[in-house]
Amino acid sequence: MFNQTNFIRILRFSIVFCAVSFLTACDFSAKKFFNTDITGASSFNPNFELVDQLGNVRHLSDFKGKVAIIFFGYTQCPDVCPTTLMEIKEVVELLGKDKDKLQVIFITVDPERDTQEVLAQYIPSFDPSFLGLRPATPEALEQVVKGFKIFVRKESTQDGKYYTMSHTSGSYVVDQDGKLRLFIKHNQGAQTLVNDLKQLIN
Repeated sequence: MFNQTNFIRILRFSIVFCAVSFLTACDFSAKKFFNTDITGASSFNPNFELVDQLGNVRHLSDFKGKVAIIFFGYTQCPDVCPTTLMEIKEVVELLGKDKDKLQVIFITVDPERDTQEVLAQYIPSFDPSFLGLRPATPEALEQVVKGFKIFVRKESTQDGKYYTMSHTSGSYVVDQDGKLRLFIKHNQGAQTLVNDLKQLIN
């Protein structure tokens, strides 16, 4: 037998349930980034074991509690690397009081020439807080290249006396829990990156 009272109760419950489900699915608090959101991308393995410019062995887990920008390059890079580091330096300055919650990490793809001593001179010239890391072995370089899915290729000059390194020009952002969150294309502009970083820092 049709019971109007029970029907109304069920209808009210269904409306409330659907409304809650809709709001949860939409998640209006979700962050909107200018750069490429790679949150949850399982094909990456950002963990590494590298040596910094002071000779200390470093792992990604060392930087938990901070948001990290990870950039790949080499010290003899003529254009992309220094301009990117200068842009990140501007980002640090624009962050103001939040800059202490950020760690900038430069990983060389040319450990043959980028020795510990070279990194110790090059990296602090942009900002004393920047950290330079290098693979101690070819295997360590291969691991980090595969883990971050970057492109690296050694290219010799015609006379064979010199070489350059072609490499991915973008950077990565890792959040305070050590999870990959963003891929930053080259030359996006400092303010754009600051806007994204503040969402992860706060």
